[in-house]
Amino acid sequence: MKKVGFLIGNLNKSGGTERVTTLIVNELARQHYEVCVLNLNDGSEPFFDLHDTVRTYSLYSKSISFKKNYIGAIWKIRKFVKRQNIDTLIIVDSISCLFTVPALYGLKVNHICWEHFNFKNNNGVKLREIGRQWAAKYCDYIVTLTKRDKELWEQGLKLKNINAQIVPIANPSPYENNKHVPSLDFKVLLSVGRLTHVKGFDILLDAWAQVCEFNSDWQLRIVGGGEEEANLKEQVSRLGISERVDFVPATKNIEHYYKTSSFYCLSSRFEGLPMVLLEAQAFGLPIIAFDCDTGPSEIVDHDINGWLVPSQDIESLRDTILQSISISNDNYASLVKNSHLKSSMFMIDKIVLRWKKII
Repeated sequence: MKKVGFLIGNLNKSGGTERVTTLIVNELARQHYEVCVLNLNDGSEPFFDLHDTVRTYSLYSKSISFKKNYIGAIWKIRKFVKRQNIDTLIIVDSISCLFTVPALYGLKVNHICWEHFNFKNNNGVKLREIGRQWAAKYCDYIVTLTKRDKELWEQGLKLKNINAQIVPIANPSPYENNKHVPSLDFKVLLSVGRLTHVKGFDILLDAWAQVCEFNSDWQLRIVGGGEEEANLKEQVSRLGISERVDFVPATKNIEHYYKTSSFYCLSSRFEGLPMVLLEAQAFGLPIIAFDCDTGPSEIVDHDINGWLVPSQDIESLRDTILQSISISNDNYASLVKNSHLKSSMFMIDKIVLRWKKII
């Protein structure tokens, strides 16, 4: 069986990237692959539980300047790959290809870049664009989360500059065969994620403030932490909706919040393939999501298991929320049933089968 390595920033973090990496790592380990994870820094206390056979390592024990330690990081990655006899190295985030392309030079290692952002979004880091160019030219495979993002790569880099094979593989649902049936009685609109600008919680709060002008008994619950937390809480206070918004820190017990909500809302400016939508859908929650690039349209079938809203349109988001919280029990039950049906398309055994073909 081949030995598979994953290179990731820091598994201690609680984001969707760390969540889905753990899911794939664990499933490969369950299927008797020898799997290890190399963290660029720390990773000593993974936020999500790992399979007993998965070994974790750290390139550096704490955060450092990779600009100052660029050559050293390349050398350490190369030594690690050779020492561990890795057959396939999967790079979680294209920016890290700036290290792995030179590190793997001349080695017979299957080199896979796993992109978690959509191609239009460099997440504020220009170097990620260079990492993508290197990945396209020097990696064996690039894994995108959606077919749409594969198209964006091909259009953005032009086919003549792409030597890697681009393969779209969706994220798996972390909850399988989930029988939970949500209820309108909870009267909770849930949103989960890192409190960052790209996730658009500021837009959601503006829309929610308008919802509160027409409705007096529903609650918005936001679960997560991040650099925008203070600004978002100040915004809630300024809008005068403190009694209608519940902030919950990032938690390993996220299932509790899916089980006690009626709808899920995603207000991101950009996405890859949102893990939170797969999670919410697995619990049967109907979804309200901005139709941003990329991902929501591959999970949400408009008016069937939720609603797609024009991206960053506050008024449309307000109207869709008001429409959703006033639907009949029968219509709600239909949405819930369709959410469960859609969730079955993202079972991990189907997703890992695609991974095994390129590993």
